[in-house]
Amino acid sequence: MTHDAVSSPDLSRPDAAALLEAGSAHLGLELGSTRIKAALVDDSGLVLGTGSHAWENEFADDSWTYSLDDAWSGIQSCYADLVRDVRERHGVELTQLASIGISAMMHGYLALDHDGEQLVPFRTWRNTYTADAASLLSSTFDLNIPLRWSVSHLLHAILGDEEHVPRLGQLTTLAGYVHSKLTGRSVLGVGDASGVFPIAVSGDAFDPELLERFAGLDAVTDLPWSLPEILPEVLVAGQDAGTLTSGGAALLDPTGALQPGAVAAPPEGDAGTGMVATQAVDPRTGNVSAGTSAFAMVVLEKPLSGPREEIDLVTTPSGDPVAMIHTNNCAGDLDAWLGLFGRFAELLGHPVGPEELYSTLFGAGAEGDADAGGVLSYNYISGEHQTAVPSGRPLLVREQEARFTLENFMRSQLYGAFGALAVGMEALLKDEGVHLDVMYAHGGIFRTKGIAQQILADALATPVALGESAGEGGAWGMALLAAYTASTRHGSAATSLSSFLAEQIFASQELSTVQTDEAGMAGHASWLAGYRTGLEVERRAGEVLA
Repeated sequence: MTHDAVSSPDLSRPDAAALLEAGSAHLGLELGSTRIKAALVDDSGLVLGTGSHAWENEFADDSWTYSLDDAWSGIQSCYADLVRDVRERHGVELTQLASIGISAMMHGYLALDHDGEQLVPFRTWRNTYTADAASLLSSTFDLNIPLRWSVSHLLHAILGDEEHVPRLGQLTTLAGYVHSKLTGRSVLGVGDASGVFPIAVSGDAFDPELLERFAGLDAVTDLPWSLPEILPEVLVAGQDAGTLTSGGAALLDPTGALQPGAVAAPPEGDAGTGMVATQAVDPRTGNVSAGTSAFAMVVLEKPLSGPREEIDLVTTPSGDPVAMIHTNNCAGDLDAWLGLFGRFAELLGHPVGPEELYSTLFGAGAEGDADAGGVLSYNYISGEHQTAVPSGRPLLVREQEARFTLENFMRSQLYGAFGALAVGMEALLKDEGVHLDVMYAHGGIFRTKGIAQQILADALATPVALGESAGEGGAWGMALLAAYTASTRHGSAATSLSSFLAEQIFASQELSTVQTDEAGMAGHASWLAGYRTGLEVERRAGEVLA
């Protein structure tokens, strides 16, 4: 394994306090699947402060959901944590922002009436009961429409004659909802919008022909609204998405210290902020975002051969076409196992902190056999469409002669975190012949330097690069989009988002890049073959352990 050193940015430079007091910082806020995170940056992307708040989805009434009350209390807690961090780092109170941007988990179903009141609990990307609706849409559009897309959830509700459907006034995403409450504007960034409904070839609006096809469906013709009437306006990166209102400032900061007026960036999905955070916005680049779920985004040079069930077509925040490989599961089961080991250490009277726990056990995984000794790990807390598993059951399985050591167990856990992603990426890289020069990565699983990064490089047979701010993830990416929007408003923006990132943000950033390892690639290929074979066991587990 080879990689370059990563330098840490200076977070307490002399002029930071003056910049903050002048209200010249940019805030990115992202509602992720397990944490709400905030990142505050200057014009060059330097992180001036962070905040976070842990939250969890719940399974209620046969749906994975998050309460919007929990969302607001979490946002306020996260912002308060950011204010505290800024005060401790720089000795100033945060009262004014230059710009703000909201990001969140993509997809799902957030249905509101004409007054903006929620009609049914938020249905997240994790719900997979929309198969019939997605299949009908895919055949109608001649395009792969995933189960988790908002339009799939909408048609599912229509086909089920759900009581609230005729009263629909707005259909949006979690990011779009929060943005509307902060600014009074019902808009979506095109990247987030591309997980709601297909985007036109122009890259700046919903596809008008497919909107007409949707309207022609038998189940839709008698409804009292049309889809264009209830969908938000689509914006590309840098466009005017409003400003933080006085009511929005009070929602974000109930203490009343925060002043209104910050420029608002178009709200984006976590896929788009991941691309920005890793500078993966140009053809032949891609990024992997790894958290509770994982997805790979590859910016395309040319169209694919045709619709493929494994591949979603979305866009960058600027509207350029992207192939997306999405998996419902990534680090959730891995985190649960490490929590078990952490508890064991406590019982022994030698508790260890999270950083030491993860680095120690990840290090053990790096020492495991290249094929993980025949140990197979399925991290399926929920169903996994990439591998045709309708109902997930976390599973560890091995043959009697497998080399079951701690090192191989941990290597299998790391392989398993990216297992479904590796299956999907084969369709893109091998079957479609898409070329990648480098894959950028971000997410908490990469905090232990080099290890998960090497696993991913060998799994994808592609060099994997990690930036110095990758650990900040989507909140940092959203802050960069906010800074870009502010620069366009002031007439000082680079000609494109790509140029802005290259010239203003990443020019001084160092990357840690790992190359592929021949033995690692061969070992992973052997492990993945066993993983594919064992999928039938995982499917049966879902049937038997109901």
